[in-house]
Amino acid sequence: TCLLFGLFAIFAFATCGGYSGGLRLSVDCVNKTESNLSIDIAFAYPFRLHQVTFEVPTCEGKERQKLALVGDSSSSAEFFVTVAVFAFLYSLAATVVYIFFQNKYRENNRGPLIDFIVTVVFSFLWLVGSSAWAKGLSDVKVATDPKEVLLLMSACKQPSNKCMAVHSPVMSSLNTSVVFGFLNFILWAGNIWFVFKETGWHSSGQRYLSDPMEKHSSSYNQGGYNQDSYGSSGGYSQQASLGPTSDEFGQQPSGPTSFNNQI
Repeated sequence: TCLLFGLFAIFAFATCGGYSGGLRLSVDCVNKTESNLSIDIAFAYPFRLHQVTFEVPTCEGKERQKLALVGDSSSSAEFFVTVAVFAFLYSLAATVVYIFFQNKYRENNRGPLIDFIVTVVFSFLWLVGSSAWAKGLSDVKVATDPKEVLLLMSACKQPSNKCMAVHSPVMSSLNTSVVFGFLNFILWAGNIWFVFKETGWHSSGQRYLSDPMEKHSSSYNQGGYNQDSYGSSGGYSQQASLGPTSDEFGQQPSGPTSFNNQI
């Protein structure tokens, strides 16, 4: 399981942290000598887009306009990659502990408790990091949309000039990073229950639930035993009460016999 967590964490930070892309635009001025049909704009992780500058023609002589992309998604991207890196390192360390230090792990129940707390924390961090990076990626897509970039150029505001996008940036790997982020959250959150079962809290809870059931079962058995004893003693008393009746019945002729003798 730890190896699976580490593998998914690698996919998450590799697809995000290793990204580099770009777009290409063209500005065709009325005066062809002022045109630039290949304007390349490159950007990469950590997506500080406001620091990405490029020059475009103004179609007004040889003057050039210096522009920059809009936005800064570095905080969400760096947070996402940081969570992925630390999750990978913890998964690697946990694998070593499970294999080589199993006795130390279960000693005094300290290892399972630490593992449970760390699992809950990483589940929360994966949820927050993936959600933040999904929003950051959406901002990156808007800021690097060729149509949005063309609106920044003064030459493209003149109908006589022709501005167009040659190719758009490819965002497939960044989309994959978001998917792996939420998959990591599902894996870590789903593992909370299995880690919790290893802790002493789960075993103590089971003992707490089993004790009242045992007490109820023992009291029921004692009640059944008393009822049987009462039934048997009652039958015995009933039989005993019938004994003297028969004896008394046997002594009834003695009365009349003595009466005849007196006569």
